[in-house]
Parts: sequence; C-alpha cells; structure tokens
Amino acid sequence: MWNKSFGVWVCVALAISSVLFALLATNGYYASLLVWILTNAVLASALRFVLQIGELNIATAAFFGIGAYTTATTAVLLGWPFWLTLLLAPLMAAVLSALFGWVTLRTKGPYFLLVSFAVTEVIRLIYTQTNVIGGNSGLVGMFPPMAIDAYYPALAIALLAATLFALYGFERSDLGRLFKAIENNDAIPRSVGLNVVFLKVLCVVIASAAVGLAGGIHAYANTVIAPSDFAYFVAVLALAYVKIGGEGHPFGPILGAAVLTLVGQWVAGISAWENIFYGAVIVITLRVFPGGLVGLAERARGLVTRSAR
Repeated sequence: MWNKSFGVWVCVALAISSVLFALLATNGYYASLLVWILTNAVLASALRFVLQIGELNIATAAFFGIGAYTTATTAVLLGWPFWLTLLLAPLMAAVLSALFGWVTLRTKGPYFLLVSFAVTEVIRLIYTQTNVIGGNSGLVGMFPPMAIDAYYPALAIALLAATLFALYGFERSDLGRLFKAIENNDAIPRSVGLNVVFLKVLCVVIASAAVGLAGGIHAYANTVIAPSDFAYFVAVLALAYVKIGGEGHPFGPILGAAVLTLVGQWVAGISAWENIFYGAVIVITLRVFPGGLVGLAERARGLVTRSAR
C-alpha cells in the first residue's frame, strides 16, 4: 500500500519545487503551464472529494465559473483590491453551493447527476445573456497588481498547492471518515442521529470553495474569461483526470491532471478529435487498469517487492 507520510512529503517537495521554478523560470509559458496543471488538479480533487459521498458533481464546473466571474466582476467592473476579489471567489462559491446542495442533495445517483448538469448549463446561459458581464464575449482585463505581476505564477502555485493540501486534510480527518461512511451506506450514519443531508451539503461546500478559489486564480492567470470556459465539459475533463490518475488515492487526481494536461497540449493540435480522445482514454483506463496510474504504480511496486524476496 501507498505510504501516506511518504506521499505527503513527496507532494510538499513537488509544491515547493514548483513555486521555486515559477519564481526562477525565464520562460513564462512553463510557469503558466504549471498553474494550469494545478488548477486542473484542484478541479479533479474537488470532484473526487464529492465522490466520497457517492455523488458525481458536474456542478464542479459551475462553481469554478462562479469563482472566476466573482473575481473578474469585482476586479474589472467595481475596481476592488486584488486580495479582496480573490477572497470573494471561494466565499461566493461556498454560499451558492450551500443553497444548491440543500435543494438538490435530497436526490441521489443519476438524479443528482442530471440536476448538477442542468445547473451548470443554466448558469452558463445566464453568463451569455447578461451584457453587464460581457455576455458571450466574457470579461477581459483581470491583471494582478504590478508589484506582484512577475511573481503571480508562483503565488498561484502556492495557493493551489495549499488548496490541495486542505482537501487532503479534510479527507483524512474525522469529517472525511463521516463522508466515506455516507458513501458506503447512509442509513448507518442516519441511524446514529447524524444529519446526512447536512453532511452532504458540507462536503459540496468544501469542494466548491476549493474550485471557487481556483476559478479566481484562473481569472487573473488568463486575464480573460468567457462562458464557454465553464461548460459541463470542464467537469468531464476533471473526471478523466480522476480516472486516469486513480480514484483510490488523493494523489491520483493530481497525477492524472498533470499527465492529461501535458498530453492535451498535443491534442489541442487535433481539436476536432479532442472529445473522442478523452472519452477513449477514460474507457481504456477503466478497462486496462481501473486503479489508474497510482494503482498501476502500486501493482508494479508489489511485483518488484515479491520478486526481490
């Protein structure tokens, strides 16, 4: 089995190395690519976080967009300070996700999946029909303050890494064990007096706050956002990252996001086949190594250990 303490230290080392690279990189492309990889990793980890309660939350894409539009709107239209606009992103995502969860989490399985898909598309359509936030064209002009502009990739990487560690910490806490108990059989937690609906809502709120912050960071990293950036396909990609990396371990979505984001740089050149490519990757992964890349590494480690005896 994966050594948990070793895995944590590997993640810490990678995060520190990424920040140092972003600070020292002379080519902005690679620093920006690291930010994009970690943004995708947060999306995938948040999606996996809600899978703990047995629900596939397509609305992950919606709350990513809410975070981005909250930051962009307050920065561009209201001229609010950088740190305040960034702080409001996870707060707004958390508040709206609490309302969303309280209304929808009385449904389960495919019903919740369909509702989360519908909510994502409705919110995207609201963006397209609201001229004050740019409509279909979106918003442009989200720039970090000049004092930190050159160091923004390093700041973004540090915040995204901290978000990943926070999700990991929640999962390993007593609260995370309650979430897992709900997935296995929610009748048992209910039988001992736990409010299962409240716990489910709390799980969605934590995950949504994480992707809301990622959305705010994304807005400043790209300097331009549009409704098409936050369609349901964002959640489909996040699911692909989870399945490729391995759903069974917190490091899986991070590994899957890194691999598929890098491969995606090549796939972008054949964009007409992009959706088919990701669909095929999910199917092949589930068929050949359902444990994902982390599961494959554990199997390889087991084989090496047995052969060494």
